[in-house]
Amino acid sequence: MIHTCDALVVCCIDFRFQKFIREFTNERLVGKTFDLVGFAGATKDLATVLKQIAVSVRLHQIKEAYLIHHEDCGAYGKESTPQRHSQDLVKARSVVLAKYPDLSVYLYYLHLDGKFEKVV
Repeated sequence: MIHTCDALVVCCIDFRFQKFIREFTNERLVGKTFDLVGFAGATKDLATVLKQIAVSVRLHQIKEAYLIHHEDCGAYGKESTPQRHSQDLVKARSVVLAKYPDLSVYLYYLHLDGKFEKVV
């Protein structure tokens, strides 16, 4: 049986941000279905994330991917700076698009106060 969904959301497992992630998906993915993947550091372990994207593309024919990093990430430790997160997100988008050029990839940096900042 084939079943599809619209998107994949990749975020960190950090409990402090789960409420904000739910609000984000409730507001920005209204009427859409999505796979939700959580890893410490979100896309920090890009090879693992790519495996999950491959599964979501193959099984659910997703059309969008939302990659979300956050402020004060323990998986990044002292390297958890907005600049480092932006660099890693941009790199992740580049790698994902090289493999899945038809996928729309959206990048966000989530602040401790719940504000989502779009990364370009």
